[in-house]
Amino acid sequence: MKHGIIIFAAALAIAGCSTSEIQYNPAEQKMPQHIKKIAVRPFLNKTPQFGLEEKLMLKVIDEFLKNGEYSVSPESSADGVLVGEISNYILTPIQYDVNLVPTVYKINVVAVVRLLDKAYNRYLWEEPALQVTKIYSASTLPGGLSEEQAREALWEILSKAIVRRTVEGYFSVTSVSQRSVPQGSLDNSDPPAAGPRPSPEVPVSTAAGK
Repeated sequence: MKHGIIIFAAALAIAGCSTSEIQYNPAEQKMPQHIKKIAVRPFLNKTPQFGLEEKLMLKVIDEFLKNGEYSVSPESSADGVLVGEISNYILTPIQYDVNLVPTVYKINVVAVVRLLDKAYNRYLWEEPALQVTKIYSASTLPGGLSEEQAREALWEILSKAIVRRTVEGYFSVTSVSQRSVPQGSLDNSDPPAAGPRPSPEVPVSTAAGK
């Protein structure tokens, strides 16, 4: 009888341990704990547009500093290194006035971004096609923007997405399908108020007068 009581008590103890193990649900660790300092390597620019890479790099650094989750340091002393390239830059006029002068433009930018773990020499995550879009009125119209001003808005959107992907982990942002590039967007901007008539989208160079 005593043996039966002992066995029963032991069974209860084991059941209690199993239950506690099942219920234990630690919070997801999005980044390895040894990653404390991040360096932002200068972006590669695979587009014909000059100077995009520096503006984006500086904006990403600024966004990491504002977020504060990870400190930003030179690559020599960093634990993780953000590596990226701007793979697409397409400027398209989407509306014209009665004289067929472009009045509304759309810019699509696509970037490839990875985070390198220096200690293990491996990439912790990769987004192969982060895309942002900006639709804006020509600078000749009230409230319009220059192409450079529109770019600044794009870097703001893209840098926030990159930092969010680093801090919040998978599903915080999503790469677009390569088949859909350059359509879709991380920016939900509505087209500027109407007036001009729409026209088929035709890629143009940034030298077009606006």
